[in-house]
Amino acid sequence: MWKNKALAFYRRFRWPCKAAIMSLLPLICCMAYCAMQGGTIREVYLPACDWNDELFYYKQVEGILGYGFPQGYFGFNESHALRLSFAAWSPVLVLPWVLWGLAFGWNLMSPVYCNIALFLFATFCFVLLVRPSNRQLGILALLQALFLPFYRYMLSAMPEVLCFSLLILFYGLVASYLKRGRKAWKLGLSVALGVLLTLMRPYLVLFLLLPLGLWIGWGKGWKSKAGAALVLAGTAACYVLIKHYLGAEYFTPLFKTDWLEKFFEDGVWTGCRNVLATLWYQGKDMCFRTLEGFRSGLAEGTYFASYLVMLLLFLWQALYSWRRKQWEDLILYGHMALSFVAMLAALLLMYKLTEGSKHLLTFLAAGLFLVSLMETRFFKKAMVLGALFAFLFAGKWWNVADARLPFVSEERQQKLEAWQDALDRELELERDGAPSFQNVAIWVFDDEISGAVLAGMEDGADQEGVVGGSAQVVMEGGDAQSVDRRKVQTDWRMLYALPKGFGISCCYREYVIEHFEGLKSRYLMVAAGGTIDGLCRDAGWREVFRLEDAVMFARY
Repeated sequence: MWKNKALAFYRRFRWPCKAAIMSLLPLICCMAYCAMQGGTIREVYLPACDWNDELFYYKQVEGILGYGFPQGYFGFNESHALRLSFAAWSPVLVLPWVLWGLAFGWNLMSPVYCNIALFLFATFCFVLLVRPSNRQLGILALLQALFLPFYRYMLSAMPEVLCFSLLILFYGLVASYLKRGRKAWKLGLSVALGVLLTLMRPYLVLFLLLPLGLWIGWGKGWKSKAGAALVLAGTAACYVLIKHYLGAEYFTPLFKTDWLEKFFEDGVWTGCRNVLATLWYQGKDMCFRTLEGFRSGLAEGTYFASYLVMLLLFLWQALYSWRRKQWEDLILYGHMALSFVAMLAALLLMYKLTEGSKHLLTFLAAGLFLVSLMETRFFKKAMVLGALFAFLFAGKWWNVADARLPFVSEERQQKLEAWQDALDRELELERDGAPSFQNVAIWVFDDEISGAVLAGMEDGADQEGVVGGSAQVVMEGGDAQSVDRRKVQTDWRMLYALPKGFGISCCYREYVIEHFEGLKSRYLMVAAGGTIDGLCRDAGWREVFRLEDAVMFARY
């Protein structure tokens, strides 16, 4: 009797159990990733990381949770949104973190825990929806374990994992819709996720097109076509409004559009030639970086190599499905192949390769899950991809700076606490008329400091950002004398200590010097002993706090 009950229980709950076991793998890999670098998940410390985008994302979420929106502007060279106070990127991008913060509170570990939890949930749902075979689950586990960027980004305050997770969930719904029953709720949820992803990152509209196409193809009459068109037009309009009203201007345009302007300025023929030339030269640069990824583990090179190989796999699988008339597989893999091609063209035409490479990780994350579903003899395609991941990430990328985790140290923690105590005591958040520049701290990206001042600093451990150089100073009588000058980055990590609600404007040194008399922000943080430090003291600005290599001033 008990054997029959056990068998019945297994048959009823085997897929939730398999999905739960599979979803534990990313957590185990995160723990192993930390252990191999000499720490634990709880020791990950954002103020010790070199990725300064994390600071903006973290403080914006903190302001949203505290006041509905940040009370000071986030921007660059004192740019700001037309409405409210967000930075250059869509605030929809951090929506999952906001929901997590509302449920569990917000601290330095919150984005890490949210990333891990959301990725575990996406893996659980994918397995439950698609129900891969045991072999496919094994392949998925292997590929997941070898794709180390998963775990580096999970253990950070970068929102890439939010996109990873939602896109994996999206493909779980679409694959289940195609292979396990065309239920309306699956298509509806995939459309909703596609809309959300597009509002987070505009290029993810490539994935929204898939469920909209299925809706049109398998819908009834003109209603499905009209509904899909309305969803697409409404999503595009919402993104344009969000970008126009809630996005601050970046230092440079986020997308390069000079190739498009050529069509209007010089005609179609010249525009086409310019596009081909851009693709050629950018493609050569990408190939060089790809080879460097194989040679030294250059981060963007490893991403490019993985992306190109995965693109070839999807093209091959789409052709294989077409020849065997496996139409559901053709839709799934053909769409992914076309999305890879479109994103590659967009990267070469509109993005800087170094910064744009991390956007490919979202495609790689979802593609990895689809590769595990490819039913080929001996799983050759998956094995090729696994071998590539092992060589690139475990063998090469593991040793570069991007792979290293920031762990807490007593010295840095004490330094941040000293700043936090001082800023909580000295900074006053103005609620009337918010958002306003009354609640903004300028972060001067770097400054020049004389070699003598630099040598006199007591703490040499915090001088990683020093760049050597010299300057010619004209003395009385017209003689020029060489003076040792060093460019030093401001220790911006201490801005995590800003009280909740304050905004941050990242400014170039040249902007601050040129507009010194007309700066709008109330507070300014700069490298101690530099040119701007001297300007602030000469102007009689109030010194809020000074500690070793950084100082904050208040204009009044």
